[in-house]
Amino acid sequence: MYSMYCVEIGESVRGEDVYIVQSGCGEINDNLMELLIMINACKIASSSRVTAVIPCFPYARQDKKDKSRAPISAKLVANMLSVAGADHIITMDLHASQIQGFFDIAVDNLYAEPAVLQWIRENIPEWKNCIIVSPDAGGAKRVTSIADRLNVDFALIHKERKKANEVDRMVLVGDVKDRVAILVDDMADTCGTICHAADKLIDAGAVKVYAILTHGIFSGPAISRINSAPFEAVVVTNTIPQEEKMKACPKIQVIDISMILAEAIRRTHNGESVSYLFSHVPL
Repeated sequence: MYSMYCVEIGESVRGEDVYIVQSGCGEINDNLMELLIMINACKIASSSRVTAVIPCFPYARQDKKDKSRAPISAKLVANMLSVAGADHIITMDLHASQIQGFFDIAVDNLYAEPAVLQWIRENIPEWKNCIIVSPDAGGAKRVTSIADRLNVDFALIHKERKKANEVDRMVLVGDVKDRVAILVDDMADTCGTICHAADKLIDAGAVKVYAILTHGIFSGPAISRINSAPFEAVVVTNTIPQEEKMKACPKIQVIDISMILAEAIRRTHNGESVSYLFSHVPL
């Protein structure tokens, strides 16, 4: 039982293994503060271990100084979680996996990739004639991994940016003619990049375009952009709740990753290896 700034844990947690689930979405700062206060409340109530389960890590994109006097907010969030008393973090598809190095405590960075592969095989009939496309050079590693597992080709789009979330010129590297193109990225915010990329792929001769993204933030004009873009479907996971967005945009489909987090929690509690989840979807 808790309100925003007054946390009271409703039953004894003394000696217990505590898992607190809170995603970095919606009112991010309120949710982060709530998480920190809850971690601290459990810690000083003598719980044996506190694990923060954060499906979408807040401020993950601010992981380096990209210009003078810019903050490294992801490192600050890592410090705050540690100081609050977290012993372990479970998260999913960090924007950059080096963020694990911001912590001195154990971090399990789970991957949505096995669930994405399963979705592609079950929902795209022509998946053997598809090409996996990264909307920027940074996602090349993610895309090559998926393309290898499906045994298909990959392409990437090189973009040059002038401002933080404004996209400029795009260059497609790879051949998408007469193929089903599947755009893959770790997150979609205002969706400018993926919508531009979809237009570029259709112009280059792609038959259909799908987008698969782990974290669907969908801020600002995202929904109207998706509605007018040439996507068959925009697939996101539920690391961020999507019910409202799905009502506003029929193209949005959701992959449920709750089983992956649940299995990670079960394995962590029982002291088993979590690495099985990096390449398999729990049954």
